[in-house]
Amino acid sequence: MPAWDEPGSGPSRLCPPPLPLPAPARAPPPPPVWRDGGRAAGRARGSGAARTPPPDPVPAGAGGGHWAPSDPRPVPRPRVAGIGDHRLEGRTRGAYPKLFPASCPPPRASPVRPKHLTVAFLKTHKTAGTTVQNILFRFAERHNLTVALPHPSCEHQFCYPRNFSGRFVHPATRPPHVLASHLRFDRQELARLMPPGTIYVTILREPAAMFESLFSYYNQYCPAFRRVPNASLEAFLRQPEAYYRAGEHFAMFAHNTLAYDLGGDNERGPDSTYLASLIRQVEEVFSLVMIAEYFDESLVLLRRLLAWDLDDVLYAKLNARAAGSRLALPAALARAARAWNALDAGLYAHFNASFWRRVARAGRGCVEREARELRAARERLLRRCFGERPALRPAAQIRTRQLQPWQPSRKVAILGYDLPRGGAGAATDACLKLAMPEVQYSSYLLRKQKRRGGARPRPEPAPAPEDPPPRPIRALPRAAPGA
Repeated sequence: MPAWDEPGSGPSRLCPPPLPLPAPARAPPPPPVWRDGGRAAGRARGSGAARTPPPDPVPAGAGGGHWAPSDPRPVPRPRVAGIGDHRLEGRTRGAYPKLFPASCPPPRASPVRPKHLTVAFLKTHKTAGTTVQNILFRFAERHNLTVALPHPSCEHQFCYPRNFSGRFVHPATRPPHVLASHLRFDRQELARLMPPGTIYVTILREPAAMFESLFSYYNQYCPAFRRVPNASLEAFLRQPEAYYRAGEHFAMFAHNTLAYDLGGDNERGPDSTYLASLIRQVEEVFSLVMIAEYFDESLVLLRRLLAWDLDDVLYAKLNARAAGSRLALPAALARAARAWNALDAGLYAHFNASFWRRVARAGRGCVEREARELRAARERLLRRCFGERPALRPAAQIRTRQLQPWQPSRKVAILGYDLPRGGAGAATDACLKLAMPEVQYSSYLLRKQKRRGGARPRPEPAPAPEDPPPRPIRALPRAAPGA
């Protein structure tokens, strides 16, 4: 079973040792109430801003574990192929952060656990997943790891929205250590691709805020959204059945997208039995489900799970929309969005509650302190890379072409960072990668990994006539830079 707590940690003032897991005396609490209709969730997503978390759901050390919705006892995760085995060759020794002091160092007698190098990240849509992907890409580069990347015919996603298949992976990127591009989850296919000992993680976002982002971002591509007069989110949520057609191109962006990405049936209604089954399937595979509204706390748990340094999870916010591209989401619309996406709402409620039980298990004060240190170090890094007043800017104002983010349409502006004039050297390259958008970084890594076997990229073998290269149902067209 994957370890959850501080690598090599023992008793300390802020991080008490984990206690045995007795059955709690009371039922798990409800998730935090979204009093502003989810608008704060959109502001906080991946921003690093300070936030007030909900009260401790259970006393520190008394809870934690994976919980079935109808059973208050911790549910042990069964061992399955490719999951939970930490005996991995080629790992590097972890060390405590170089940019700032460790908040909860282990006792000197405790051994330091090696960094875990095999990670599969299920990149869900509009959940700060691009920022997590960038963290994993940079870690893989620093440690000379192989990143699974899509076949060119799939563009920069693994032929989403089709069910994932190993055929979608470029042959020059197999066998991989890290996987972090968009795909629809398929447990058996991923277990065949990833090595034993791979740790699986994903991220969820509050469904009302996520749906507003989906409606804005994919408004030109999802037929259900295109049918709505005046691109009105209110009109769609007032009568979604009038615009939604199950099974058509990109329909999953308009209904229970989280459930679909996780491999579930997004057409199921608010069926508690099916929801419980889907939750169990997620818990059997994923060692950590992060929460976008508590991005920094999620990264603290991620780095502990993987025995990484806090330096390894520093980030720049990527794929962020301009304020003018965001749609109003009053409380009534937020309720309607959660009702329409009832499966997603049930998934989020469960894993948001289990997230805070996990924080309590790790030591609430310790996690909060590390999150503060992460935010402070991140701000120093951004100033060092992008100037004393680092700011996200429109693509048209970004001179460095490698940093110009893809624009989904003329109605949605995606922001990015730019490098100051006159930069050069290793530090500049590191800053470039910190802010590099997904499309450019994926292309760069593919070229780099194809060159590993020789001076020139290897030619791709022509597929057999009976097995044509995989193609997405319909690719998103590329917009001109700055459009």
